[in-house]
Amino acid sequence: MNNRYSFIGGRTGQWQVVKIRNVLGPGLQLVEKVNILNGAVAEIPLDSAWRLQGFASNIRYAIRTELEALQAVQPMLNRAEAILAVLIPIKKSAQWWEMAQDERRDIFERESHHTAVGLEYLPGVARRLLHCRDLGEEFDFLTWFEFAPEHSSAFNELLLRMRASKEWEYVEREVEVWLKRL
Repeated sequence: MNNRYSFIGGRTGQWQVVKIRNVLGPGLQLVEKVNILNGAVAEIPLDSAWRLQGFASNIRYAIRTELEALQAVQPMLNRAEAILAVLIPIKKSAQWWEMAQDERRDIFERESHHTAVGLEYLPGVARRLLHCRDLGEEFDFLTWFEFAPEHSSAFNELLLRMRASKEWEYVEREVEVWLKRL
């Protein structure tokens, strides 16, 4: 199983770009489509403007009971009804990365309740987290969300709640890439 993923923003792909919204810091160039490949892409294709890469890994801040709760309700991606998606690349501050993992866990879960909040929106809003920092990419994480149109307001509520948390004080760059499956 290949745990590497590449998101190529350009003229081709299985997802039509609805909008790209810059939330914090520099944004991404507007493109027509996003192509998602299960694997690493060494160079940006000629007809493309950007490439974001990450890898699926273990859930780093969850304890056993949280992991089991997530696994019990997390749906598979690529469900037929989930024709909408949002790719959110995120970069956190140096201050975040200077903390020990247990300190980040305290902020992530004990103060921000990241997992508990996310659980409230499953299974309607499916998600996958990809790590980028260890690859030397421009973002630390790529967060991928898929949902049916009737879950759009729930997704927007989820974003508001996450961004109001203590954890988001450490986010220094964030972009939303809103997509519709072709």
